[in-house]
Amino acid sequence: MKLGARTFDFSRQVAVMAIINRTPDSFHDRGRTFALDKAVEAALAAEAEGADWLDIGGVPFGPDGPQVEVAEEIDRVVPLIAAVRAATDAVISVDTHRGAVAQAALDAGADVVNDTSGVSDPGLAAAVAAAGAGLVVTHSLSGPRVRHPRPTYQDVTSEVVAFLRDRVAFARNAGVAADKIIVDPGHDLNKNTLHTLALTRRLPELAGLGYPLLVALSNKDFIGETLGRAQHDRLSGSLAAAVFCVLNGARIIRVHDVRASVDAVRMTEALLGWREPADLRHNM
Repeated sequence: MKLGARTFDFSRQVAVMAIINRTPDSFHDRGRTFALDKAVEAALAAEAEGADWLDIGGVPFGPDGPQVEVAEEIDRVVPLIAAVRAATDAVISVDTHRGAVAQAALDAGADVVNDTSGVSDPGLAAAVAAAGAGLVVTHSLSGPRVRHPRPTYQDVTSEVVAFLRDRVAFARNAGVAADKIIVDPGHDLNKNTLHTLALTRRLPELAGLGYPLLVALSNKDFIGETLGRAQHDRLSGSLAAAVFCVLNGARIIRVHDVRASVDAVRMTEALLGWREPADLRHNM
């Protein structure tokens, strides 16, 4: 898959996507990279630590917090995308569900739109198609900043597969190229811990849709609830979940802790025979 200046062979390669939130209330970093200079610094540091991909967002998914108007979201993400684009050829995505924001981000140099709403805005699909950009189609029931009542599923995996198949068809009918589509089951998005664990166990069914599979599970609540760990004590659980997902078909891992995640992913690739060691000295 070619995204911007980079090409990935997802039959034997895993991309590490670093999360860069330009928000004052993101669920993990709580505004650490809200200032533009801090966000640019974090993005370039993530690339230096081995990230292949930088995911830039201006609106948290969770419902607890103020609404962010379209103009404000554009003001948050576009200067950051432009600054990072000038400094790197890494893949840049914009995490948004709004067509106007997607268009502005693509104009500023983004390669991919990462939409956690399942392409709810037809204008977003149109902007992606016109730009020949990539599109991440994610399962969620409500989209960002919307509180959803306690989610229920008869069979969470089958329902997520059906949703993604339908929304991918919508995107393709809007003109998005098949070889630019990525799917994401939406770990914890309108799902409780039991839903997310069940979905993860059946990840090969998601990979069976035939599109590269992205998982965004870093430091999420299903890890905290499974292990009994607080928000900033979930790295080991996140790494274990990431490796499990790679072994079951995931090819893009969205992460907060870049260096540790890169090491876990690259080691997994080597064990699978996909990557040569970086250095050979022991008993050579």
